[in-house]
Amino acid sequence: MLSFKEKIILLENYLEIDKGSYADSFKDDIHIYFDSFENMDKNDPKLQFLKKLNSKKEIENWVDKLTSRIVMKFDEEEMSLFDFIYYEINIQYLTK
Repeated sequence: MLSFKEKIILLENYLEIDKGSYADSFKDDIHIYFDSFENMDKNDPKLQFLKKLNSKKEIENWVDKLTSRIVMKFDEEEMSLFDFIYYEINIQYLTK
């Protein structure tokens, strides 16, 4: 079982991997959304979705799904990218 701190580290590390795809280009934006991972803990509201993820693979899949949704669904005329990320995290992942 991963500790919450390990989950944060895995998330941050995976967001820093760029395989050169268009979807991966949004990882920087997601990283910026979270601001600084250094002082985050299990009480940070932005990271509550990590409580539902239990492995490195689940965290990587979460990031991949979010970047895919950005590519497929994000419309900059409707909302900002940070609002979209917030919506996806809070509505799509925390309500399940």
